[in-house]
Amino acid sequence: MSKYLNLAGLVVLAWAAPALAHEGTGLAGGFLSGLKHPVLGPDHVVAMVAVGLWGAILGSPAIWVLPLVFPLVMAFGGALGVLGIPIPAVEFGIAASGLVLGLMVALWVRAPLWVAAVLVGVFAIFHGHAHGTELPNAANPFAYAIGFVIATGALHMVGIALGALTKLPKGNLAIRGAGGLIALAGAAFLTGMA
Repeated sequence: MSKYLNLAGLVVLAWAAPALAHEGTGLAGGFLSGLKHPVLGPDHVVAMVAVGLWGAILGSPAIWVLPLVFPLVMAFGGALGVLGIPIPAVEFGIAASGLVLGLMVALWVRAPLWVAAVLVGVFAIFHGHAHGTELPNAANPFAYAIGFVIATGALHMVGIALGALTKLPKGNLAIRGAGGLIALAGAAFLTGMA
């Protein structure tokens, strides 16, 4: 199992690039565009999977609360972006989400639920704002948003599924390793922004 996690980690690191998925270019608009964007943006993949993993580490109710908080608060951030309300350092916040959430997993941080939800929510605002500023340019903003939320939820579920490794011998080490790889990817996004 660990060799597959190592391979997945190498893919994530090889895929690492600056968090530049939010330039507002190349958006076709519509459901499929919204569905593809989070899955094809490595900055989104690592953050969304980390949310699911951290929820799995924290257990019930966090395993479901964190993946619900993220899209709800992301929608709020998206609304701010649509309204043109500026938020400073959006790209930095998105890049930092991978680093910080990956560290929460790697270090097995057992934060209280409200602390975890606030941290996840803060990062969700950045992710949402970036897409909210793009949304008005999409051909069908509502369909794009639906696709985006579904893909985000699916990535959270991947993290939760990987969190089931805690039931295996040395599963905690595999999850910590995945968190470390996510943190490294986040660090790569941050250094790529300099």
